[in-house]
Amino acid sequence: MAVNPVFNRIDKEASRGGYAGFGQQQPGGYAPPQGAPTIPAGYQPGPSETLTDQQLRDMYAQAPAGPAQTGRLTLDDVVVKSLMLFGVVLAVTAATWVYVGAQPAVGMPLWLLGMFGSLALSFAIGFSKKVNVPLILVHAVLQGLFLGAVSVTFNATYPGVVTTAVVATMATFAGMFIAWKSGFIRVTSRSRRIFSMMAMGYLVFLLVNIAASFMGFGDGWGIYGGPLGIVVSLFGVGLASYSLAVDFDSIDRAVSGGAPEKYSWLLAHGLVATLVWLYIEFLRLFSILSSD
Repeated sequence: MAVNPVFNRIDKEASRGGYAGFGQQQPGGYAPPQGAPTIPAGYQPGPSETLTDQQLRDMYAQAPAGPAQTGRLTLDDVVVKSLMLFGVVLAVTAATWVYVGAQPAVGMPLWLLGMFGSLALSFAIGFSKKVNVPLILVHAVLQGLFLGAVSVTFNATYPGVVTTAVVATMATFAGMFIAWKSGFIRVTSRSRRIFSMMAMGYLVFLLVNIAASFMGFGDGWGIYGGPLGIVVSLFGVGLASYSLAVDFDSIDRAVSGGAPEKYSWLLAHGLVATLVWLYIEFLRLFSILSSD
């Protein structure tokens, strides 16, 4: 998936200063501490509402409310949801691999269903005003169909290419996280805009290439079958890799900004989609290299 409307949506909401009532600031620019009593501005207690010193001491002696009590997003929420969705993708991928391996004729229909179905749902999920968990789960299933069908097909033609792509994807994920966390790779508003434009252009290119490959151009590779195929593949790997840094930064901003816990599903969905995109780019690159 070359663009991720999920993170674009979250970033826009973060830039407005809050998430539907979460992360709102008090006068002076600071958000109220979690667990502190919230007193409306200008409120004066009446005679029957006056708090005794002991009551005040009891209130402040209580442990501050954590994210679970306030309904705010935590990093653990994102990690758990990501592992759940990733597990669904892997399970469906494995089942599809076995099924297509026994019946190669169904490989292309499942490939196309998973590819176009997951792409359409990505935009539907990203632009929806509500967090639709069932759609997110269906998207994970469709991605599993796509991955299973494309992986078993490529591996039959280029043995070992799937293992190489998986290792490269995991290594890139770890490397990009370390680079982003250490500050070596920075994500700014300007870099986000440039990345979004490049990613959208690359998505259009991919759709054109699919049409070209079906017409037999480039021996079934489309534009990738030409002399610039490797260069274009490297460009795709670079885009998908930087998308991981954008994802990490967006998750960090959402957690720091006090986004609602339900956003963990959106963030997990976006991160898993980027991992799938990166894997497909590596799979294509190593397949082209193997064919030369």
